[in-house]
Amino acid sequence: MRTVDDIPAEIRALHTDMQRWRRHIHQHPETAFEETATAQLIADLLQDAGIEVHQGLAKTGIVGVLRRGNDSKSIALRADMDALFIHEQNRFDYASCHEGKMHACGHDGHSAMLLGAASYLAQHGRFDGTVYFIFQPAEECRAGALQMIDEGLFEQFPVQRVFGMHNFPDVPVGHFAVRVGPMMASFDCFEITLRGQAAHAAMPHLGNDVLVAAAHLITQLQTIVSRQIDPADSAVVSVTQVHGGHTWNALPDSAVIRGTFRSFKKTVREQLEHGIQHLADSVAQGFKLHAEVCFNPENPGYPVTLNSPAETESAIRAATDVAGTARVDTAPTPSMGAEDFAFMLQHKPGCYIWIGNGSSQGNCLLHNPHYDFNDEILPLGAAYWVKLVENELPG
Repeated sequence: MRTVDDIPAEIRALHTDMQRWRRHIHQHPETAFEETATAQLIADLLQDAGIEVHQGLAKTGIVGVLRRGNDSKSIALRADMDALFIHEQNRFDYASCHEGKMHACGHDGHSAMLLGAASYLAQHGRFDGTVYFIFQPAEECRAGALQMIDEGLFEQFPVQRVFGMHNFPDVPVGHFAVRVGPMMASFDCFEITLRGQAAHAAMPHLGNDVLVAAAHLITQLQTIVSRQIDPADSAVVSVTQVHGGHTWNALPDSAVIRGTFRSFKKTVREQLEHGIQHLADSVAQGFKLHAEVCFNPENPGYPVTLNSPAETESAIRAATDVAGTARVDTAPTPSMGAEDFAFMLQHKPGCYIWIGNGSSQGNCLLHNPHYDFNDEILPLGAAYWVKLVENELPG
């Protein structure tokens, strides 16, 4: 069974640097399209390694370019670098110094691992072709990948294949997980506004109670998955916000319900959208209200993250070279989480892999205020990237 000692010594020697970079980024989190300091740190480190750097796509995006030999083949490796609007509750020395923002999803670690791989490949890489290192902003709900693509990412940098990686709690340290086909679900938001007649709380018969209607609608939304979707298909509808009213003794004239829906198939995604619209209209009609339904009011929605067969085999080969066959799960259960790397996979063949972050005990779950990336896996992630490049661009 392979161990960290099997990783090339030059990569292991970068562990301290990667940890320092990762913790600095963790301590100074920046959210969507505001990753200016993070991007500058990454650009400086890439330039110090002798890598050609391009800045400005999607405001803060970075693309590093490293060429060797004469082969026209190319490969792109992508890491996200944005943080979340979460108040960190950790107490270690490198906890967030930006109130209300934290790296609760491990993007700090993703950036550090790709920086480590870039540094190694620039100094010791044995490959023939071109490697593009994509450091992407705004993965969390703002579709930074799509904005980079719309601004010419793949025209300016004509990659042939693209690969991504995300840490995953409860996948053991030293393990990887990847599969052909759906890896992450689609992601869409909905906002339903119910409008009626406001009234005194003591005289509800004179108005139309939008809050009672909202309560009914929230319950009815759960029947879409349980009664309208084929039980063989996976789907989820979650109400995440309810807003209505401003005082104790008055029924408001409007209530807002917000939430998300997710699936692994385009047809199911369409069914969910239709079901939400239909139920909102029906409940509103039953309570003599008006319903306004808006889908994806602040983002375009994310498609399903679909791994292509050949590139998944490439990922499995690289992960197996690093961790050993027994530590690469090739049939993991797809996650209902979503990933805007899916937009890149709509334009280029590629693969998205999970690297084990270890146990989630002690609240170490993604998007949790106690979350922290596991620094132990930094050399493993960097080694995976290096092996992927050297396997696919043999020198």
